[in-house]
Amino acid sequence: MDRMIYSALSGMDAAMTRQRAVANNLANAGTPGFRAETFSTTAAHVTGQSFDVRGMAQGAVRGADMTAGVISHTGRDLDVAVVGEALIALQAADGSEVYSRRGDLSTDVTGTLINGDGLPVMGQGGPVVVPAGWDVSIGKDGRVFAADPAAPDAPAEEVGRIKLASPEGSPLFKGLDNQLRVPGGGILPADETAELVTGSLEQSNVDTAGTLVQMIDAQRSFERRAKLISTAEQLDQASSRLMSLS
Repeated sequence: MDRMIYSALSGMDAAMTRQRAVANNLANAGTPGFRAETFSTTAAHVTGQSFDVRGMAQGAVRGADMTAGVISHTGRDLDVAVVGEALIALQAADGSEVYSRRGDLSTDVTGTLINGDGLPVMGQGGPVVVPAGWDVSIGKDGRVFAADPAAPDAPAEEVGRIKLASPEGSPLFKGLDNQLRVPGGGILPADETAELVTGSLEQSNVDTAGTLVQMIDAQRSFERRAKLISTAEQLDQASSRLMSLS
C-alpha cells in the first residue's frame, strides 16, 4: 500500500512544481521579451535487488520556449526589439554574462545603460556607459550614440555597441531570475549581423489563455493524487478490518 502512497506523493510534488512554473509564466505575461518556462514530468524508479520497488514522478522546468513574441511599436527612443534569434548580453549581479530579449532600456545615475530588470547592458568590452545627462540613441546595429544637449549643433558621439549574442548551437538554461545562461559559465559569441528595431518592444511569448488552462490542469492533477492517498487509507482500513475478522 505504501508504494501507492509514495507514487501519489511524488506526483503531488511534481504537480506543485508545475504550478509554480505556470504561475511564473502567468505573472510575466506582460514582461517585455519574457520567455515562457517549459515543464515536463518523467517517470523514475527506486530499484530493488530483483524488481523496481518504488515508482515516482520527477517534474522540473526543462528550459525556455524561445518562440519570438509580438513586436509592438512604442515610439520610445531607448526601447529596442531584437530581430531574429539573437539575445541581448547583460551583466548579472555576480559579474557573469547573462542573456535576455528584454529591450526596455534606460540609463541609471552613473550613465550605465540598463534594461528593465536593472541589469547593465554589455558592450564589446564591458557595460555600455554614456555621459550622464546626455541624449542617448541606438542604431539598428546596436551602436549607442550620445549627444551633448549643451551643444545641439555637435554630432552625436558613438560611446559603445550593444553586444547581441548568437545562441545558435549553444545550450542555454533559464535561472530563477528569468535570465538565460550558458551552462558552466560560458559566454555566447557576438552576432555582428544581428539587428534591432528601435522604438519598439518584443512582448512576452506567454499564451495567457493556454497558461490558465495549464494552471487548472496542474491543480486538478494535484487533487487526483491527493485522492489516491485518501483511497489508499480507506483500503488499508478495510484490510485491517478483514484481518481482525480472521
